[in-house]
Amino acid sequence: MADVMQPDPNSLQIPGENSSTPSSPATARNDCSITPLTPSPSPRVEVRPRMACPFSVVVAIDFGTTSSGYAFSFTQDSEAIHMMKRWEGGDPGVANQKSPTCLLLTPDLRFHSFGFAARDFYHDLDPEEARHWLYFDKFKMKIHSTSDLTMETELEAVNGRKVRAIEVFAHALHFFREHALKEVKDQSSSVLEGEEIRWVITVPAVWRQPAKQFMREAAYLAGLVSSDCPEQLLIALEPEAASIYCRKLRLHQVIDLSMQPISNGLDLDGSRPFDSSFRQAREQLRRSRHSRTFLVESGTGELWSELQTGDRYVVADCGGGTVDLTVHQIEQPQGTLKELYKASGGPYGAVGVDLAFEAMLCQIFGEDFIQSFKSKRPAAWVDLTIAFEARKRTASPGRANALNISLPFSFIDYYKRHRGQSVEAALRRSNMNIVKWSSQGMLRLTQEAMNELFQPTITNIVKHIEELMTKPEVRGVRFLFLVGGFAESPMLQRSVQKALGRTCRIIIPHDVGLTILKGAVLFGLDPTVVRVRRCPLTYGVGVLNRFVEGRHPRDKLLIKDGREWCTDILDRFVSVDQSVALGEVVRRSYTPARLGQRKIIINIYCSATDDVTYISDPGIRKCGTITLDLPEPLPLPGAVGGAGGGGHERREIRATMQFGDTEIKVTAVDVMSNRSVRASIDFLSN
Repeated sequence: MADVMQPDPNSLQIPGENSSTPSSPATARNDCSITPLTPSPSPRVEVRPRMACPFSVVVAIDFGTTSSGYAFSFTQDSEAIHMMKRWEGGDPGVANQKSPTCLLLTPDLRFHSFGFAARDFYHDLDPEEARHWLYFDKFKMKIHSTSDLTMETELEAVNGRKVRAIEVFAHALHFFREHALKEVKDQSSSVLEGEEIRWVITVPAVWRQPAKQFMREAAYLAGLVSSDCPEQLLIALEPEAASIYCRKLRLHQVIDLSMQPISNGLDLDGSRPFDSSFRQAREQLRRSRHSRTFLVESGTGELWSELQTGDRYVVADCGGGTVDLTVHQIEQPQGTLKELYKASGGPYGAVGVDLAFEAMLCQIFGEDFIQSFKSKRPAAWVDLTIAFEARKRTASPGRANALNISLPFSFIDYYKRHRGQSVEAALRRSNMNIVKWSSQGMLRLTQEAMNELFQPTITNIVKHIEELMTKPEVRGVRFLFLVGGFAESPMLQRSVQKALGRTCRIIIPHDVGLTILKGAVLFGLDPTVVRVRRCPLTYGVGVLNRFVEGRHPRDKLLIKDGREWCTDILDRFVSVDQSVALGEVVRRSYTPARLGQRKIIINIYCSATDDVTYISDPGIRKCGTITLDLPEPLPLPGAVGGAGGGGHERREIRATMQFGDTEIKVTAVDVMSNRSVRASIDFLSN
């Protein structure tokens, strides 16, 4: 329990200026037994000089919902970004720079394979045997959707067995570690030590602190870095990484959708269908994927010469699991970035289209049948989802002919045995006119069916971008960058173009699925590039203040040693959507409640709004703890018995918190001895 010195509200004095601070009450209420020693000014800036990068190589892992990959760069040659080697396996006709995010564990829970290898091995297993293997895909979604994420949170494999999520993530990260290290060593002339590598892992900007901490803990478990060297690992925010890379773009590296005005699906002169410009774009995309080393501009790219200082732009990261929006302003001449509005978005990724397809199958064949097929023939179910995924990529707005999706033989056979009728009969009976049956054993999805599958997800994405564009901080934005794997979809491009093409220029980088990965490498080379961020939440702690009759409610009154205190008051560290610069710190001082105390534990509270006064208000919740491990106090010179200054000196521990980074950080120092105190912040143990 922490107790804190209480300043006189009328004469705030800074500790150490000959003030005798009255001692605060030690109370039994754990949450609110701390009062601020220092007043609560806005965070102060400690200018930190641009550090020379202490690492010789930066490796970034883009851990996506549907696909993942890594890239690296040597600090001596930081303009060259090397993409990972081609993957074994993979789908015909797709040049694979990234691998599907799927993982296979043996029946006794040992790691077997990741990516295409996991997918193909699982597919080739005997159906009876496959039921004992643990296959995980699209598992990143769980981290976003779990409100009470802890180290014990579990993930369910396709066969229904459960494993701790942290172990699944650690297996995947360990796989990337092994692959990346081998490739880095192959390309490096010198012998690399582990501590010479800086690792970067990407996460959605809309993820809360517990999810970011979860990824960090998984990286420790995977052996990427040691928890003793936390600075060796950076957590990068996906749209932010994309934004960092977009600064470097040249005009020939982007597709500008705004250059293609449309009316009823034709160019304004009516000559060619709108679709053809997308076809050219996809061809350029395909060609750009075959090179593995990318060179980036040393300054900012020529696209930015059109941007005036102070111009703003939006990056919409449309991935497999989430849509993630960030608004940046470019600061010239240094080319740093300033976030203008807190990250927003939601679970509206390409996976939504897959779920809509599954719902359509349930409608046709019955939900009980689909659930039974998934549990009894898990590998065949995965085959079916892969077949849909491949066709989904080719769906485009102007397509006249139907998309064919082959049903696995075991699906057709299983249905006949369980329902006593053919798949074709089921289709006829369902009155689902937009899906036909072909004699080659395929479902034929008409354009109307594809629209129905895509529309709910795309509508959500467009609505989110439109809502963001109405915010005062964002009005008048000139550029919208579409990035992420789903941004390759002509269906999404067309809808965004239609809704927003008249108000801003819509830019798609050529290698749109790799934008985040390249940006994450650039972020690892220079983490100071984003100079100002916005707080996603209000954070603070519960404290005691002097009770003021008429202002404070009676149920908050606490009488201690004859003095009246108001409990549960929120002492804000930062407010939601507040601008916080890199290196800005919030300081608070705490003092142990009793002599010989070895730990101070402080509960942190957060709220999505700023109109909160007490930690008991609706909408505010405990979200983490700060732990200060107190060293044995040094005996003062001339003190008898060495009891920390003869027993009457109140010990002051000064905690310093940083909110301007991608993760919240805390450090602390014992003021009297000037020794640093081991300080940690934990969002996963709630």
